[in-house]
Amino acid sequence: MAAAKKETARGRKQDRARVAGGQKYEVGYESKKTGRSASAVKKAVKKVGNSRKRVEKSLGR
Repeated sequence: MAAAKKETARGRKQDRARVAGGQKYEVGYESKKTGRSASAVKKAVKKVGNSRKRVEKSLGR
């Protein structure tokens, strides 16, 4: 019997540092957080990439 695979935090921090422009809940979260519309968040992701820092900076937060 194989031992259960140990879960690690690897990847979680990296995932939080990104905004998935195609994920409705991530776009909604970011738009609520910054006070901008969902379409503005999507445009920012397309313009500056999916880095959360850059997206928030672009949206003026």
